Amino acid sequence: MEGQLELLRRTHEEIERVEDAAVAELMLKPKAHREKLAVEHKVAKFLERIHSRSRFLLDLYKDEDGSRKTEIAAMSTPNEFTEFYNRLKSIKDIHRRNPNEIVEPMELEFVRHNVQEHEHELEGMFTAEEGLGRFLDLHALHDQYMNLQGIERVSYVHFLDSFDRFEEIPLQVKRGQPYKSYLENLRSYLEHWISRSLPLTNIAEVTKAALDRFQTDWESESVSGWEPREHVSKGDGEDDPADLFCAACEKRFAKRTVYDAHLSGKKHLKASETLLKNGVSAVTPKLLLEKRMAIERRDRENDKPIAAMEAQARALGQFLNTQRDDTKANVERKQTITDAEREDEGEEVEIPAVEGEEEEKIYNPLKLPLGWDGKPIPYWLYKLHGLSVEYPCEICGNFVYMGRKAFDRHFQEWRHAHGMRALGIPNTRQFHDITLIEDAYALWEKLKAKNKTEEFNPEVVEEYEDLEGNVYNRKTYEDLVRQGII
Repeated sequence: MEGQLELLRRTHEEIERVEDAAVAELMLKPKAHREKLAVEHKVAKFLERIHSRSRFLLDLYKDEDGSRKTEIAAMSTPNEFTEFYNRLKSIKDIHRRNPNEIVEPMELEFVRHNVQEHEHELEGMFTAEEGLGRFLDLHALHDQYMNLQGIERVSYVHFLDSFDRFEEIPLQVKRGQPYKSYLENLRSYLEHWISRSLPLTNIAEVTKAALDRFQTDWESESVSGWEPREHVSKGDGEDDPADLFCAACEKRFAKRTVYDAHLSGKKHLKASETLLKNGVSAVTPKLLLEKRMAIERRDRENDKPIAAMEAQARALGQFLNTQRDDTKANVERKQTITDAEREDEGEEVEIPAVEGEEEEKIYNPLKLPLGWDGKPIPYWLYKLHGLSVEYPCEICGNFVYMGRKAFDRHFQEWRHAHGMRALGIPNTRQFHDITLIEDAYALWEKLKAKNKTEEFNPEVVEEYEDLEGNVYNRKTYEDLVRQGII
């Protein structure tokens, strides 16, 4: 077993060689997008390795068990030559027990290979819509946004411009669970897209700066879209929110008609009786103010995590302004080309969403998916495409995909890729149709065992040359020598 000092030296050498390899990669400056992306991912892996080895080095320097001090003390005593020969004997014993062991110098590990060898790793990392990290694929998030109740219906192109304008979304929508789920998925996708398309970007630094600004603005009550009600200007004919507060039910109303209907409801009458039984003779202005302020404080505490998540998503969206413009231009280009040209490009035909149509209440008791016109698709079409069949995926956090087409497509989408990355398994074609974590680990171990059997074989790889210049592998050369042919 090697000593602490040798472990320190070897770790320092490894960090320096990784740094040199990263610099060598960055000096290449490839022109093609695919090569550039492959280089950046390789450098990102180098940086992760430097970070990991540096943490290990710090633990060695802490020397909590005192082994390094003991080793130095043993080399500093009058019997230092005895310690030296003991170490030399140990090294010789190792070489005696392993006489033909092949030792690969550390520098060979970081010799640069052809970038094309690493480009195949990018194939399963992006969807077809993302164009190998050039564009955003927000179609699933646009569908989720369109299914929120109480929001303005927008086209996908408009959504690309406005998905980070959270101040335009009504407060009652923001406090619902569907909006929280949509916001979490939006932030998660943007972070995952940056980690795949811009691997050298420090995402934590972007989000931390956004949270610092948010904390300052929140304390000063100046976060756009989350100002206290007293700060919100009312338009003509709007009721003061203070006048639409029910002290008995401790509930606030947005409209006068709903508030008036509530006053004659059974729940309100029962709450009023309870209030009277508790010794409150009448709802005084002071009581009304106290209860309203208590509700305001409670709501503000509940709203803060949602507003913080919006601040992070807004910062990530602004960071990707260039990519959003490129995505918008790409979508508009697709909408202008013919169906035949789309088929030549291998793309699905997309029908643009209709804007400016009069909104109407949609009757959808079966919760069918919405079509291109914003209305539920026919039930026969829903059954024809198998959208009623559920396909759960444990790797995606037990997310359920409706229909075989969506299930097959999700293996190349960000959610499944993020789940595979969390498991430490590459998202390659061999793992298609694998949805259970246990099955994924089993297949990964099988593939690793198979790769080990295909490692370096000297009898096949080593080459020998005879006096006439003919080249043979080692096995063939030794057979010919034994036969006396050469």
